[in-house]
Amino acid sequence: MNDQHTTPQYATYPSLAGRGVFITGGAAGIGSALVEQFARQQCKVAFVDIDDAAAQATIDRCHDAGAAHDPVFLHVDLLDIPALQQACATAVAVLGGVSVLVNNAANDDRHDWRDVTPEYFDNRINTNLRHYFFAIQALAPGMIAAGHGSIVNIGSSSYLMQEDMFPGYAIAKSAVEGITRTMARTFGPHGVRVNTVMPGWVPTERQLTKWWSPEGERATLDAQAIKRRIAPDEFAQMVLFLAADDGAACTAQHFLVDGGRF
Repeated sequence: MNDQHTTPQYATYPSLAGRGVFITGGAAGIGSALVEQFARQQCKVAFVDIDDAAAQATIDRCHDAGAAHDPVFLHVDLLDIPALQQACATAVAVLGGVSVLVNNAANDDRHDWRDVTPEYFDNRINTNLRHYFFAIQALAPGMIAAGHGSIVNIGSSSYLMQEDMFPGYAIAKSAVEGITRTMARTFGPHGVRVNTVMPGWVPTERQLTKWWSPEGERATLDAQAIKRRIAPDEFAQMVLFLAADDGAACTAQHFLVDGGRF
């Protein structure tokens, strides 16, 4: 494996400094990288998750890196929509407003299509899709009132893979595109942008612990144009760009950060 991602020098976006950012699933993996990268841009970040220990580790890492504002953690199970709505309201109050929403939380547990029950199917949709809409519903009115905002929905290239290891997850993630394009048309006249960013295989701790195999990684790198792993923090750079004024002309689009696999 050729891993050239060693000492990156990332851009700083002056327009992000001081902005309120709300991130779902921010305690670990890609979500944690998003929290840290926004904090490094001097944003005021609030994030929700159910993993208290990992959330505290993320906050500590941001503090140690010299973030201007320590992230605010709110313990929320995203299957509980009223709790999510309350967390959004709390974030607006604590941060002084939210102009960036990153819908990130998801769960890609493997499952056989033959074993899927109606209850499990609903769980996959609720875990990987439903809360995206309700976070938008809770936070977009404030962005509309302010005349600007950016919503970034984290999708997945899983539904492009034509593999059947997690149909409920892939179906939910494919629907993220529908949310993005519909809401972008609705909010565009009000100065609020909506985009999707889709990761390829990003080797987070969860991925490496639960799904990694040398054969699987070899097949992935063979399919990529860039023959190395994609790091969570470099995936986050596309999200930062879309959240900043630098991405002001981008909406209703999806962006793949996958090393050229698709």
